[in-house]
Amino acid sequence: MGNTVNRCIRTLTLGWLAGMGLMAHPAIARADDLATLDRDFWSWRAREQPFTEDDIPRLERPADLDVDWSAGAIAAYRTAVSGFEARWNALAPSAGAPRSIEVDYRLVGSAIARARFELDLRRSFERHPGFYIDQALGSVYEVLLPPGPLDDTRQAVVLRRLQRVPAILADARPVLTDLRAPFLSLALGTLADIDSRLERLERTLVPQFDATRRTALADAVRAASSALVDYRTWLATRTTDARQDTAIGADAYAYFLRNVALLPIDSEGMLALARAEWSRAVAFESLEENRQRHLPQATIFPDAPAQIAAEKIDEIAVRRFLEEERLLSVPADLAHYTNRLLPDYLEPLSFLGVSDDLTGPSRLREDATSYIRVPRSDLPYFYLSTARDPRPIIVHEGIPGHYLQLAMGWRHPDPVRRRYYDSSANEGIGFYAEEMLLQAGLFDDRPRTRSTLYSFMRLRALRVEVDVRLARGEFTLEQAADYLQRTVPMDRATALEEAASFAAEPGQGISYQVGKTQILELLADSRRREGTGFSLRAFHDRLWRDGNVPFALLRYEWWGDPADLPTRLPLPEVTR
Repeated sequence: MGNTVNRCIRTLTLGWLAGMGLMAHPAIARADDLATLDRDFWSWRAREQPFTEDDIPRLERPADLDVDWSAGAIAAYRTAVSGFEARWNALAPSAGAPRSIEVDYRLVGSAIARARFELDLRRSFERHPGFYIDQALGSVYEVLLPPGPLDDTRQAVVLRRLQRVPAILADARPVLTDLRAPFLSLALGTLADIDSRLERLERTLVPQFDATRRTALADAVRAASSALVDYRTWLATRTTDARQDTAIGADAYAYFLRNVALLPIDSEGMLALARAEWSRAVAFESLEENRQRHLPQATIFPDAPAQIAAEKIDEIAVRRFLEEERLLSVPADLAHYTNRLLPDYLEPLSFLGVSDDLTGPSRLREDATSYIRVPRSDLPYFYLSTARDPRPIIVHEGIPGHYLQLAMGWRHPDPVRRRYYDSSANEGIGFYAEEMLLQAGLFDDRPRTRSTLYSFMRLRALRVEVDVRLARGEFTLEQAADYLQRTVPMDRATALEEAASFAAEPGQGISYQVGKTQILELLADSRRREGTGFSLRAFHDRLWRDGNVPFALLRYEWWGDPADLPTRLPLPEVTR
């Protein structure tokens, strides 16, 4: 059976290469080896990749996954990455290789470098107690995100992962040797009411399970709760010996920018870009507010059913607008991006990440789901925006943003590009989609929503400064939160959540603004090169199809322009 599957995979790979006109090139043997390396790496990555609050890098995990971040597992992960690096170095394409193979080679190298960055430079498992909360409960949360009912397979996976929680937290204690006080404080805040959260989880989740599993589920939840409370008690004893700084340092950050994100711009260049964009957003928002000075404020939906019904109409209208305005082709068989009210059993774990389910490569026929909260005036920043108008989040997270872009990427004929992800590309497209549709006129019927989008622009520009200054040690976490709260402005809880996320995941906050700017440059250059033959729809269709690929690589592949290809940096010396 295994040989038959391997032969089928090789046949499909060679068929794709033949279709691309590459069969006669001497780099083909290398490309076949690169495809094998890519497949091996992502199979390993599905088991090793840490669970995070970010919705873009969510992988389809094996049902028998046992989350393991013990000292022994971390050593094994480092050994595995060294093996992948050696294989990748041996596969460097020859000087005359097709550009598509050079791009794929760099994509695989970026994915491997991300794992190296996590293990040797960011090292959250040593510094951030919340890392182990994400591994223990975030692994459960991701299984629960797709809409119910929970079938037999999902019930078994949820139970298996809950039963792993005590072992994961026990493994944390000998590994957390470099605790950072701001992260420790955040973890203690997260765990302050964890026992009551787990009580609600047990009460709401047990009815979703078959009768034969309910006792085991209740036992697993209670054991997990007890382990989390013990973890909280242990962390409280470590506050005096924790370091105050959270920065990874300029050298580690540069390694991420060049080797992982494949960006041709350094951190100083990003700061200059972000300041210009912030000024632009403030100026345009001021003009918009002046234009709206006689209009009433936006109203909030009266209840969740009204918001859900409006989102359904708006999502279809956005698709129609894209087609009628010849902006982007939407596949006829693409499922929908939908709203649902957050289920009772997800609420206790909703602090663990973005509460949406963007499906995955094996679920292309399923609708994506974004869970909303009951509309009210005191909702956090982004939930409040959707309580007034669902469309800004539809176009970023759904159509034509993340859901459409990921769904098109998962259909890509090149497996390397189906599996790769990068926030600068993915979030860049999501952010670009907002302004594309703002300028195209989608929001002309609701002027107050245009102001919301300018507020989003200010936030994304400020995220660059927060990300860079946190990584380089120029902001503390509290200073970053104060800056966002005051300057966006936004509520304190969301500002602290944003700052904490960027401190823990350096390089993610820059992705929106830097990615959108690169898209605008690509568009302008495409129009200049193609002249009267330029088609906005064709440009967008090509961009979305390859939307997982960093834009410096697309520029090289499209035009053979190596000017923006980043030069790789050696791994900085690790300081402990």
